[in-house]
Parts: sequence; C-alpha cells; structure tokens
Amino acid sequence: MNNQYDTILCDLGNVLINFDHRIAVRKILEHTPKGEEDVYNLFFDSGLTEMYEEGKIDPKEFFRRVKEFLKLDIHENEFFPIWNEIFFEVPLNKKMHEFLKGTKNSHKLVMVSNLNVTHFEHLRKKMDIFDVFDKLILSYEVGRRKPAPEIYEAALDSVGTKRGKSFYIDDRRDLIKAAAKMGIKGIVFDGDEAFRNIKVIFSTA
Repeated sequence: MNNQYDTILCDLGNVLINFDHRIAVRKILEHTPKGEEDVYNLFFDSGLTEMYEEGKIDPKEFFRRVKEFLKLDIHENEFFPIWNEIFFEVPLNKKMHEFLKGTKNSHKLVMVSNLNVTHFEHLRKKMDIFDVFDKLILSYEVGRRKPAPEIYEAALDSVGTKRGKSFYIDDRRDLIKAAAKMGIKGIVFDGDEAFRNIKVIFSTA
C-alpha cells in the first residue's frame, strides 16, 4: 500500500472510457447544412457544451439550441442517441478498471469529470466502473468544470482528504497542471507507460 496518498482522483474520458466526438459529427452531417468543423466545434468545446456540462441548461434546452444553430432536420429522440454514440473501450481502459478495483480497499476513489447529464445517464447503464468510486464529482452537478479550483475542492471535501494526500489521473496535461498549482500531484494518462508508472506509485503487482 502507498502511504503517501489516501485518495485517488480519476478522470473518466480517455482514462476509463475513450471518446471521439467526430463519431457523432459524421452522423449529424447527414442532418445539417453546416460543415464538419462547425459541428465539431459546437460539440467539442463550445460555450454551449460548457453550459451543458455545468448543468446551466437542461437536455431539452441544449437540443433546442443545437437544432437552431445547426438547422437540424431531426427530432430530440433521434439526436441524443447520436450524441451518446461517441464512446468506445480500449484495452487500456480495462486495465485502469482493474487497477482501481485493486486499490479500493486501501484508497478512497473519487471520479472528477467534465460531464453532461445525458452522457452520464447513458454511460451509467453501460459501465459498472462508476460503482467502484466512493464519490462522483461531475461538472453538471457541481456547476463548475475543470480546471476550476471549485471542482477539485469538491472532490477533496467529498471524502474528507487533503490536497497533499490525493493523487490525480487525467488525460489532459492542462488539467494536471491546474491541480498541481493547488498542491495536488498527478500524472498525465497518455498511454501504457503512464499506466505502468501509476502501478509503481501505488505498488500494485
């Protein structure tokens, strides 16, 4: 057991399950006069998706605005299945699942994710990894997205731990740096070498 840390903070996307917004973009292009980059930019990191991930608008309002902007010719019940079809699992995701399950008895586990309610409800039905975590700190519930300090603070407070006792795993370097400025050490999850380093840090076989 690693005694330096008592808590693992772990991202969801591209750590526990991979995603690619272009999967949805390609299907949406059949229903909009807009170009691929317009759709991709709206889906991936626009002000609209930020609002949705912070829980400031509900699914109906999100769809209404998407439909208006993209001039979609499909209904809400056709849109959201496409919107949810961006996730896929790779072997490294499964390795991380097993790693977390192996540390559950010795460490508190907190998921910290920029996530909207539609994607969460979709993934909750497909993945049992959510049940491994002690707490889920999701941006749409907290009202703030990473790298806002408030979402990291919420994660620490949820299990009563301190910054120096937590280790953070995320695929984005900018988010690891933001947490580091708060005194939370971590690692960029960018491949098998990162996974091996995590196992060494936590002394798992």
